[in-house]
Amino acid sequence: MKVLVVAPSWIGDTIMMQPMLTLLKQREPGLHIDVLAPGWSAPLLDRMAEVDGVITNPFAHGQLRVMSRHSLGRDLAQSGYQRCYVMPNSWKSALVPFFAEIPHRIGYQGEARWWLLNERHRLDKQEYPRLVQRYAALAGPLPAELPRPQLNSTLEQQQAARAALGLPLHGVPIIFCPGAEYGPAKRWPATHFATLARRLASTDFPVWILGSAKDAAIGGVITKLAGGAAINLCGRTTLEQVIDLIASAILVVSNDSGLMHVAAALDRPLVALYGSTDPGYTPPLSPHAKILSRRLDCSPCFKRECPLGHFACLNELQPEQVLAAIETVS
Repeated sequence: MKVLVVAPSWIGDTIMMQPMLTLLKQREPGLHIDVLAPGWSAPLLDRMAEVDGVITNPFAHGQLRVMSRHSLGRDLAQSGYQRCYVMPNSWKSALVPFFAEIPHRIGYQGEARWWLLNERHRLDKQEYPRLVQRYAALAGPLPAELPRPQLNSTLEQQQAARAALGLPLHGVPIIFCPGAEYGPAKRWPATHFATLARRLASTDFPVWILGSAKDAAIGGVITKLAGGAAINLCGRTTLEQVIDLIASAILVVSNDSGLMHVAAALDRPLVALYGSTDPGYTPPLSPHAKILSRRLDCSPCFKRECPLGHFACLNELQPEQVLAAIETVS
């Protein structure tokens, strides 16, 4: 049996998808799972034991390109997929499996795609308050406890990542992830990260800042304010290297972001900082995670920018509170 899964376009959502893949493998031993996903996510999917192959989805967010989707679908029609699970809710995401004539096409009802899917689920947000539950429910009835996401990283891969970046091969890093692709309302202030770096950094436990090239500026600000107590690696790493550096950490402090979910899937002690988003919807799925949220009356607002202009949900979350939370994670 061969199955195609159309993946989401975000790191965190891709990790939230993994328990569904695990359930499919548990229920159908020998099942072959290929994932149609953006090219950037291949290193992430390669670290999931459930994924047998990755097919690059060349369509950027918002692109229609119907003829190109038709061409890709016709190519995939030769692969013999019996089922397809479409994780995003857009109708564009269901076009390729439709053009591939995969017999059984499964997903949520979504936006006007009744003719593209032939098993359409209606989402009950009360029954499935978490995104991971919503994804997993596409695979059938949920077990009492969902399998947790788990990414693979070997000691050899971790050492290779350090060597490639010119980092010490010894010492156990503390990782900061100060970015959040969604917007400023998800980002703990650089001044607070800098204060935390000065309190935590030592020769044996250096502070490394990880993120994409978009986070390089905020990483630089933290490094400057911390007086050299942290090393800014934002934009210098591949996603593969980020996974391996986080896997070697003794502690991760992260905004609600894709890298927060990476840390949880690697079972690292984690303090997760929530502002404008809801920890009940996309929490880090790890017993080693501690969630900090001020739970103000105005949050979660799910806005990119604070609509009230004060960012109190994160600005007033003090470094001392994070330090206290660090004492409780292991």
